Amino acid sequence: MRRVWAAVPVLVLAMGCGSPASEVVEGGPAPTGVAPGVTLYFLDDQGDLRPQLRDTGRLGTIPEAMSLLLAGPGGSDLRTGIESNGPQRMTVTVREDVIELMAPLSADEVSPAGIDQIVCTALAAHVQSGGSPDTGVRVGLTLPTPESDGIRTCPVEH
Repeated sequence: MRRVWAAVPVLVLAMGCGSPASEVVEGGPAPTGVAPGVTLYFLDDQGDLRPQLRDTGRLGTIPEAMSLLLAGPGGSDLRTGIESNGPQRMTVTVREDVIELMAPLSADEVSPAGIDQIVCTALAAHVQSGGSPDTGVRVGLTLPTPESDGIRTCPVEH
């Protein structure tokens, strides 16, 4: 039995023979887990949805993204299909397969393209934080429209 135990270190050393040494590979800085900002969707001059990264220095939540969206496109050359009279909050409920938003807006304050802005921005924040891209969005308005009534997905390919 002693001979078997005496042979174990020799076998272990022999197993490493013939393996070439590997090089150290520089991979750059380690990921920090902090996103540079929140992706919001606004409209260009042709009325097409365009993503705009709002540099917040961190990953935002869906309610934070909605607040930034309602604040408008800032100094960019983009515009919005949402009339907002100052900061407003949306109620957000995330279920397994749908995000439900209750917007403090009437149908007169949101165009169909504005509904798309809300849907795409909510999905972008959801997916950025690890949510499924297959999640749908329902936007509730104080007076619903056909565009807001059903479960929607973003018409822009990501």
